[in-house]
Amino acid sequence: MNPRLTLSGLFFLLAAALIAAQARHGAAAPAGVKAFSVVEATIPEMRAAMEQGRVTSHELVRQYLARVAMYEDKLHAAITVNPHALDEADARDRDRAAGRTLGPLHGIPIALKDNIHTTDMPTTGGALAFEGFVPPYEATLTKNLREAGAIIIAKTGLTELANWVAGGPTPMPGNYNAVGGYGYNPYDPRKDPRAATFDGRPVLGTGGSSSGIGTAANFWAGNVGSETSGSVLSPSNQNMLAGIKPTVGRISRYGVIPITADQDTAGPMAKNVTDAAVMLGALESASPDPNDPATRTCSAPAGRDYTKFLNRDGLKGARIGIPRAFFYDKATPPGRSSPGGGLNDDQKKAMDDAIAVLRKEGAVIVDPANLPSIVDKDAKDNFMTWGICSGSENAKGKDAECSVVLKYGMKRDFNKWLATLGPSAPVKSLTELRIWNITHQKAGAIKYGQSNLDISDEMDVEADRPRYEADRARDIKLGGAHGIDEVMKAERLDAVLFPGANGAAIAARPGYPTVIVPFALVPNAPTPGFPAGFTARPAPFGVSFTGMACAEPRLIELAYAFEQATKRRVPPPSAP
Repeated sequence: MNPRLTLSGLFFLLAAALIAAQARHGAAAPAGVKAFSVVEATIPEMRAAMEQGRVTSHELVRQYLARVAMYEDKLHAAITVNPHALDEADARDRDRAAGRTLGPLHGIPIALKDNIHTTDMPTTGGALAFEGFVPPYEATLTKNLREAGAIIIAKTGLTELANWVAGGPTPMPGNYNAVGGYGYNPYDPRKDPRAATFDGRPVLGTGGSSSGIGTAANFWAGNVGSETSGSVLSPSNQNMLAGIKPTVGRISRYGVIPITADQDTAGPMAKNVTDAAVMLGALESASPDPNDPATRTCSAPAGRDYTKFLNRDGLKGARIGIPRAFFYDKATPPGRSSPGGGLNDDQKKAMDDAIAVLRKEGAVIVDPANLPSIVDKDAKDNFMTWGICSGSENAKGKDAECSVVLKYGMKRDFNKWLATLGPSAPVKSLTELRIWNITHQKAGAIKYGQSNLDISDEMDVEADRPRYEADRARDIKLGGAHGIDEVMKAERLDAVLFPGANGAAIAARPGYPTVIVPFALVPNAPTPGFPAGFTARPAPFGVSFTGMACAEPRLIELAYAFEQATKRRVPPPSAP
């Protein structure tokens, strides 16, 4: 049996929801009142409808569960659906009836990436060793969401352990994990038909390792992802969502399965900037979390209310930089003969259109505003020559030309996280996990190997610290001081405009924030191409606003103004 929640189980939940709704609330809307639908509904619309008595939280959950029951078997958005979601909705409805509103997400169903602790559902990271494991404590962000009134309706799929299991030579495809298999994009929920990649992976990538599938398909109002280098921005881009990748430390990471504390952060994904802004405020703690020292990095706005930055005129006079080299146009790194990066013609057209909108809205476009670490002629100061050590080709002795920060951080921080689980932990160390995976390979563990876990486990946290510290300093310099910081200060920029999620990696090194907005649909035309007779549906493509640390308020303002000027998001087909 598939270890994911079965479709028959989902229908059971739906049947229970329908019976409960009819018994407690009546089956139909009052005469003359149009029934409320969750499809494409925003968080403010849901909140207003509940305040006006036009819908209950119970009904919202029932409708979302109905959509999960209809489409989950095709999309695989969830690893677990909360069997108590309706009971929690009833509790929120009772609170509202008694005049108590917990916060801005009161009664709103939200999903969490399945590397975020919940004590009423398993937290697996998609790893078979953790299947069914319920941690002994909740993540700080989970507590914050509950205190804001949210109902945690499900745990979403992800690339196993946030995509730090298998690098080269057989890298794990995005949104695959041993517990739930592959997730599929609602904009084209078919399998890749090409012979070389015909292993069940999606024909249209879902992006990164945080599932935005269910948010795009209206399974819940929004979802919380986590990003080390692209796993909020990429799925937002690929599923036509608005996403906020916060400054590292803005949201507590306590109770989130780590890769490295140097770059890890959780962040909201939603269908629009308003919803994402509401969620960001709910995710952030009112004061620094003693369990995560990085939460002292940024100060929260008054009341943790980011909706005050939703300014329709926010682009007027804003200085927006266009980093042409590598991110828009191909660029050749020093010491190499072939160029890298760049956009295809359809993506270039989309970005030309986006820049034209910015100008029309009163922004000052600085073009080009190339990042100094991208165009630097000295290889040691050039970001393009300094990748992330990943896969067996970057094992010890073969890792001189890449950053060890992720592979070192995984050894250090994953073992620290395991220690917080106490005796209930299925494994007690990264070494034990690797052995468990090998022992259970026939059961479905490590389908693509575990080369990233291997190169992490060979790190010596004490002996390799000097190398890690040197690489970490270089990462911050190339991404921050000699990269985003330098160009923003020199050109007095409010933001750097990246195509899609292309800026995720360079902003991730210093831990900088980005807000992405849905904008276009472009052809899905990979190399090698699809076989004759197969017509791929177009792929979503967004626009990203990136700034320096703690710049979320300004980035939200710019992104909202751009979104309101364009309103280009197109929902996926109603029946994927």
